[in-house]
Amino acid sequence: MYLFVKCACVTVLGLNLLSVCLSLPQQQQQQQPDPSNQGAGEPHLKIEVLIHATDCPRKSKDSDILVIHYEGFYDNGTKFDSSRDRPGAIPFQFQLGVGQVIQGWEKGLLEMCQGEKRKLFVPSKLAYGEHGSGPVIAPNSDLVFEVELIQVHDGPKPPNVFKMIDIDNDDHLTKDEMSMYLARQAHAQGIPVDLAAKQQEKVLDNLFKFEDKNGDGKISHEEFSGPKHEEL
Repeated sequence: MYLFVKCACVTVLGLNLLSVCLSLPQQQQQQQPDPSNQGAGEPHLKIEVLIHATDCPRKSKDSDILVIHYEGFYDNGTKFDSSRDRPGAIPFQFQLGVGQVIQGWEKGLLEMCQGEKRKLFVPSKLAYGEHGSGPVIAPNSDLVFEVELIQVHDGPKPPNVFKMIDIDNDDHLTKDEMSMYLARQAHAQGIPVDLAAKQQEKVLDNLFKFEDKNGDGKISHEEFSGPKHEEL
């Protein structure tokens, strides 16, 4: 199981949103913090370059497909996961910048060269947050990853999911709009959805718990963590 991948509660419906499993994982310099968190008085992402690429015709960017090998460690140095330890040691691949992995990876693997290896010091806030991930990642766990970029490829252009949900174009998503979007996606895939079902309500409550940062009952364009920029 890839522990760092978002355990999306609505994956079957095609959403790249945060789930109950995660909280909301750059520059290429030794121990450089994520500048968006500087001055906030909170732990920030740190990036250490372990191996520099000898040649770099292109750097990774949002929407790229990354093929990587990785190792994950607790902050006490104990390894909890590794792509190299699995049978066949098959590299892992994902699309960057579309919500498939934790924010520590989304931020920490930008502007990376093929052949480069980085060490990411990921605070809990950019990993699995106060909920953790199953029995392996405890709540509020800071994590460390060593990631080697094997290949980087152009990826498909992600859809503007925010725009698809925002029916009234007011740059805010309500539970009704989200519910209707889920229903449309399910219908397109032949999956019946009861909008009044308790499970449906639970899905929406979980999504809003993580996405609605200011608790006003709506998800703003800024708060939304799924694909929202058509130019990506």
